[in-house]
Amino acid sequence: MKPQETIYIAVADTSMIIRSGLVSALRRLPDLPVQVIEVSSEEGLKHCMEAHTPQILIINPQFGGWFDVAAFKQEYPEAAMKFVSLIYTMVDANQLKGYDDSVNLFDDVDSLSHKVSMLMNVPDEEESDQDSLSQREKEIVGCVVRGMTNKEIAEKLYISVHTVITHRRNITRKLQIHSAAGLTIYAIVNKLVELSEVKMNL
Repeated sequence: MKPQETIYIAVADTSMIIRSGLVSALRRLPDLPVQVIEVSSEEGLKHCMEAHTPQILIINPQFGGWFDVAAFKQEYPEAAMKFVSLIYTMVDANQLKGYDDSVNLFDDVDSLSHKVSMLMNVPDEEESDQDSLSQREKEIVGCVVRGMTNKEIAEKLYISVHTVITHRRNITRKLQIHSAAGLTIYAIVNKLVELSEVKMNL
C-alpha cells in the first residue's frame, strides 16, 4: 500500500469515552492519512460494512457479548480486513483468536502509528532504529531483563499477556535482537535499567 492512500479504520466499542479517546489518537497519526468511523452497536457495525468496508477493524472482543472473528469473516467473505482487539480489561485468551494485532489504552500515538503501518504494509523508515521503541516497549524491555515473566509484566502494566507478547514481538523485530544476553546489554547501554537491577543472562 502507498503511504498517501487513505486508510479506513472502524473503532467498535459501546463505551463512548473509550471509543472517542482512541478515535482522537488515530486522527493524530503522523504521516498516515486515516478516516475513522465510530461504531457503538452491532447494528452500527452492519451499517458500516454496507457503507464502506474498513481496512482495519479495531473492536472490543466483548462487543455484543463476544465478537467472533471467524463468524464475522464468514458473514463478509469478500472483506479484506485486519482485525485488531481493543483491550482495556482482562480477556480470556480464547476470545483473542483470529485477531491480527491488539491495542490498549496505554498505547501512545507512535505505537498506534507503527501498528497501523505494519498492518497496512506501509514502509517505516525508522523500523530498525532503536529510537523507534515506544515508551511502553521500553518499559517492557526493562521488565524482561529484570527477569519478569509475561504474566508478571501483564499484571504490573495492567495489560493482557497477549499484548505483552505482541509488544515483545515488535521489540525483537525493531531491534533485531534475538537473545536474552543481547537484550540485557541493550537495556544497560541505553540506560533502561541499572546493572544492579538486571537478572544476569550474560
